Amino acid sequence: MMNSKQRFIGLSWRLYGMIVLSGILLSCTKAKSQNEPPAPEPPKKVTEYRNPVFTPILADPTVVKDPGSDYYYAYGTEDFWHTDNKNHLVAIVRSKDLINWTYVSDAFTAKPSWKSAGGIWAPDVVIVNGKYHLYYSYSTWGDANPGVGLAISSYPAGPFIDAGKLLLSSEIGVPNSIDPFYYEESGKKYLFWGSYNSSATQGTYGVELTEDGRRVKDPAQKVKIAAGDFEAVNLFKKDGYYYFFGSKNNCCDGAASVYQVRVGRSQNLMGPYVDKAGKALTERGNGTLVLQRNQKFSGPGHNARLITDKKNQDWMLYHAMDVDRAMIGTVNQRALLLDKINWSADGWPIVNDGTPSTGKMLMPEL
Repeated sequence: MMNSKQRFIGLSWRLYGMIVLSGILLSCTKAKSQNEPPAPEPPKKVTEYRNPVFTPILADPTVVKDPGSDYYYAYGTEDFWHTDNKNHLVAIVRSKDLINWTYVSDAFTAKPSWKSAGGIWAPDVVIVNGKYHLYYSYSTWGDANPGVGLAISSYPAGPFIDAGKLLLSSEIGVPNSIDPFYYEESGKKYLFWGSYNSSATQGTYGVELTEDGRRVKDPAQKVKIAAGDFEAVNLFKKDGYYYFFGSKNNCCDGAASVYQVRVGRSQNLMGPYVDKAGKALTERGNGTLVLQRNQKFSGPGHNARLITDKKNQDWMLYHAMDVDRAMIGTVNQRALLLDKINWSADGWPIVNDGTPSTGKMLMPEL
């Protein structure tokens, strides 16, 4: 049997051995870690973008967020794309960040039958009673009797099934009845529409729809809210005011296009809307400037509904053309652009310095 002294010596040697072994292992570990390459840094999150955000074309855009996913869906006027050599009957694109868009499909496989000829222009897509309603213009250039129709889908990417005509210009008594915009408030549904005309009944109008959003409730109750030198009505409520965004001048003259966005506001949905100078939008020539062309982009206008991000900043999607590539053949290359709305202390909106951004910009925080 070992005595106490022998046991102590044995334990001491074991402890010494463990310390030496730990030192060797630690040295090896350090040597190994010094020889290994450093772990790669995680990729930096992209926080900037540059216009345009989608090409070749998405004219007269409208945008809606699908509540069942993280995607925003945008839709544009019927147009011919040189990139795939096809005519797109209301192209649908989608994005999670409003910057990177991917083509999904077309809303229509064939044109509606309630009119004999025309293009499907200026869609407005919204969720009504749990369904996707696509209000659209049906018109030719210089059409004497254009109108507004409706197509419906259970999904943002379609297929959209035509539900027929809501109105013709001749029936509603408003010339050039195009550019529909849907608005819902306090359980009531409204349609706003109108475009360029100089006749006595010219202008942008609003009217209540039936509860299902499929028909005009009473055409005789329509209300004029802007003059006939506006088109592309779009409404946005902020801080107790309804803001009327509308486009003026020539949308589609390539690099020479002088389309622009102007605004007025009202404390009532049906007006009266006035500009910053207090002048009524129902009189021609009025409206406070929000956005116009610059040397890089021509014809900015026909904006979609404003989108508010997590930082409570408002963003505008709209179309414009790169002046160096404004036309391909006879087609205006109205691409999709995005810019932040800046609000003045007295509550008036403007985009940047009043023109589209041309450099790198910070992305929305969605």
